[in-house]
This record gives sequence, C-alpha cells and structure tokens, in this order.
Amino acid sequence: MTVTPAQLLRGLAVVAFLVAWALLAHVGSAGEGSADLSVLLGVTPIMAAVGLLLWRSRYPLLAGGGNLAMLGAIVWLWPTLRQNVALLFFVQHLGTNLALGTLFGRSLLGGGEALITQLARAVHQGALSERKRRHTRQATLAWTLFFLGNALVSVILWLFAPPSVWSIYANLLSMPLLAAMFAAEHIWRLIVLPPEERPSLAQVARAYRLHSKQTPPANPS
Repeated sequence: MTVTPAQLLRGLAVVAFLVAWALLAHVGSAGEGSADLSVLLGVTPIMAAVGLLLWRSRYPLLAGGGNLAMLGAIVWLWPTLRQNVALLFFVQHLGTNLALGTLFGRSLLGGGEALITQLARAVHQGALSERKRRHTRQATLAWTLFFLGNALVSVILWLFAPPSVWSIYANLLSMPLLAAMFAAEHIWRLIVLPPEERPSLAQVARAYRLHSKQTPPANPS
C-alpha cells in the first residue's frame, strides 16, 4: 500500500498531537502548569465518549438533553476538578481501559462472534476459515486482557506508588504500550495465518468503519 504525502502528514500530526497530550497530562497530574488546561484535557475524552453514546440514541431529545446536562455538570464541578486534576486523569485512564476491555470482552460471552472476528468477516466478506475464526477469537481475548490488565496496574500504582510513578505509566507509557500490543498482534498474525488471510491496515480500517455504521444505536428502553 502506497502512502501519499498527505496521509504521511496526517499521521505525523496525529502522533505529534498524542505526544503533546501525554506530556501535558503528565505535567497536569503533577500539579504543574495551567489547572484549567489540565481539566480541559481530562474532561474532553470523557465528554466525547459520553456524547457519542448519547448521539447514537434513537431519541434526539434524550441525546440533546443528556449532552446539555453533562456540560452543565462539568461547569458546576469545574472548581472541584481544578483541585483534583490527578484524580481526574486517573478516572479517565481507568474508565477508558475498563470500557475498551468491556467492549472486547463482552463479545466473547454468549453465542455471538468475537469483536475481531466480526471485523475479519467484514474484511473477507463473510468467508472465514476455522483457523481465522480461532485466531480472531484469541486476539479478542488478548486485547481484553490487555485493557483490563492496564486498568489493574493503574489502580495498583494509584494506591501504592507515588503520583509521579502512576503518571509516567498512565500518561507517558499508554501510547508506547498500545503500539507494542499492536506490533505483537501483527507478528502473531504473521506466524499463525497464511498471507491470503492477513488483512492490510486499510482493509481493517474500512471494516471497522463498516462495522460501526452497521451497529444499531442504543435503545434506552
């Protein structure tokens, strides 16, 4: 797959943004820098995640009212959040990993297909070998354990280590650990699957977008 200059620049911009965000989050967790900027960094991912869930609701009034209520709650709690920036980042880090662990893990329960199996089926247009189904289910389990393990380590460090140690793990090492997990899964895929059953990154991205569009919106009832 050929990477265009525009795609390369976009990728570099995303990496630069993530690095800057991690550094600012680390500084904020240490109680340095602008408290308001730190709170903004802490609440934005939470607001985006909750807002996305509300937006996927079938009821526009519920989505609009929920978003307004969330915005009002953040404005009301802002002075408290400014005094508890490290706790805010802890809640964000813990909640993100628990949510992602739940997303992958719940697909392993019951009689449904594992999440990565669903994505692979979208890539291969429904045709999956038994070897591919087994691998994708194992990969889904591996990602589940990765996110839940991250959450557990975060809690242990928050309770028993100095705040700076927790911040290094949660804010500075999150992206490298995620990249290492992607690399490990890619190497694993190269070992256990033949070339025709290994999707490209572009195919995976397209399958994820298709899967997201096909997922029905939440029904509050």
